[in-house]
Amino acid sequence: MDDPAQDEGSFREFEYPVLIHERHLDTFGHMNNAAYMEIFEEARWHWITQNGFGLEEIRRRQLGPVVLEAQLRFLREVRNRDKIVVKSRCLEYRGKIASMEQAMIREDGLVACRAEFKFGLFDLKARKLVKPTPEWIAALRGPDGSRPA
Repeated sequence: MDDPAQDEGSFREFEYPVLIHERHLDTFGHMNNAAYMEIFEEARWHWITQNGFGLEEIRRRQLGPVVLEAQLRFLREVRNRDKIVVKSRCLEYRGKIASMEQAMIREDGLVACRAEFKFGLFDLKARKLVKPTPEWIAALRGPDGSRPA
């Protein structure tokens, strides 16, 4: 039987709207590079929490996500009070390592930033990466944990 974590196209896209505030800006009046990372992480936390694998569940199971690699491409400015949507999608999960794409979309529909993250499920007791559990995969797949139609 195939590992369900490896099915390509089995992960839904998740959208997370954000209003940019002054605290996100640098001295040039556009969003600071570190704020992109914070917002991408905030979107990921919202996604897994909404799908039943938030901080409470992580503490209970002693398993949680850990970022292994991040690559960001800054394409267009994001400014104060811009409304953006972060679109996130898990691309694949092979063995212990997954890859995810996130895009920050401005209100005009243009992509301001694209990011790709490599991540895994970390065992907080053993202090090492582990293979994904069915519950973790369900949280990445979508609200009902099923594969998209």
